[in-house]
Amino acid sequence: MEVVTRPHIIAPGSIAATIGMFDGLHRGHAMLIDYLNRQAHSRGLKSAVITFREHPQNVLRPDTDLQMIMTLDDRIEAIRRHGADYVILMDFDLQLARLDSFNYIKLIRDNYGVKLLITGFNHRFGHNRSEGFDDYVRHGKELGVELMQAEEYRGQYSPVSSSIIRRLILAGKVDDAACCLGHPFVLHGMVEHGYEVGRELGFPTANIGNIDPSVVIPHRGAYAVRVKIGNGHWQGGMANIGIRPTVGNGGHHQSIEVHIFDFAGDVYDKPIDVQFVRFLRTELKLGSLEELKRQLVEDRARSQQILRECHDYSI
Repeated sequence: MEVVTRPHIIAPGSIAATIGMFDGLHRGHAMLIDYLNRQAHSRGLKSAVITFREHPQNVLRPDTDLQMIMTLDDRIEAIRRHGADYVILMDFDLQLARLDSFNYIKLIRDNYGVKLLITGFNHRFGHNRSEGFDDYVRHGKELGVELMQAEEYRGQYSPVSSSIIRRLILAGKVDDAACCLGHPFVLHGMVEHGYEVGRELGFPTANIGNIDPSVVIPHRGAYAVRVKIGNGHWQGGMANIGIRPTVGNGGHHQSIEVHIFDFAGDVYDKPIDVQFVRFLRTELKLGSLEELKRQLVEDRARSQQILRECHDYSI
């Protein structure tokens, strides 16, 4: 798959495309891209997913600070896994936002060689949002661009949307989010030095920093997780997101700490991926370190049981 970052490098009339944010690359997105690939290849065209570096809502309403399910790199990789020939990165700005749907179609035709444009079931584009798919078809005929509309995803977990999935993650419902996504929610970071209280309790933890600030963080609490250090393999573990109220050494600063089961290697300053499997409990302020240790023993047992049940976590 080729990543296109500037216009006019693709042959005119050679592309079947769909356009959208594709945050999380959920089941509905996957169905749309699969449909795009089939339609493109049946016409002898290359398939392209057009997406934006920045979410349009953060451009139009910067005070909202919408957080993402995936980093841009993860989104590109997910699109690649679904077999698109190109991913086209566009910058959503106020100039683009002011275009009507006719000039929107014209722009992607002229800049990226689009011959066939496939829209999602309820996708709208252009500032004249009162227009619908029939209007897009009419504009397309004038511009020499065929318009098609994909069917709505009606699978077991419908309806799915990036907005619904963000709310699930924020509520700690990471297993429900994974069902809607079709894959687990993952955070990426680097292992940093922490306070090492967990080590004293027999539960050494990797303190995770350098997380992309644009990515949504699950609700405070403990989770069963899978963890990968660097290019290693996935291992079972448990994570805590919160301010460490029992030991009281974090102030109001939120941390993400991971204990990896049966692991004794050096993890400091290494990249780490954390795959959230299931919520265990809310963050608790306990009366002593001994109580905290007993709670961690219980968390470990529950996490190990959950991970045994979810041995094959390819949703």
